[in-house]
Amino acid sequence: MSIVKQGDVVSVHYTGTLTTGEEFDSSVGRAPLEFTVGAGQMIAGFDAGVVGMAVGDKKVITMEAADAYGEWEVENAFPFPKANIPADLKLEVGMELTMRSPDGSPFNVTVAEIQDENIILDANHHLAGKALVFNVEMLSINGETGQSRIILLD
Repeated sequence: MSIVKQGDVVSVHYTGTLTTGEEFDSSVGRAPLEFTVGAGQMIAGFDAGVVGMAVGDKKVITMEAADAYGEWEVENAFPFPKANIPADLKLEVGMELTMRSPDGSPFNVTVAEIQDENIILDANHHLAGKALVFNVEMLSINGETGQSRIILLD
């Protein structure tokens, strides 16, 4: 039986929760998540956590913020002039907006605070600074599902 190693293409079902038990994402009831282990497609703790699993294995992967979405960084929260916001946009704390960097790349921010002249925008990932827990079930490794195959010969 194969076990997961770097470079394998795997398919998993997962449920992600905070350490409080609050669920933030799940593939259950949707298509499984497929990714290449070690290719940088996943957060580091998830990538490392599936290594060594076999098809059919279920595992709880717990990771600190550094291995998930990183620590919350104060320099990623910044003031933005309210005068630069379209007049018809009704701002609310928690609202997600998309901005463009000087090179034109889009990035997401969350309205953290509304002041008289400015709004405080937070460009940290919404899970930054949080330890995460993933319940993972390994469904396939490089297309192999572990189901028995019967070959009939004439």
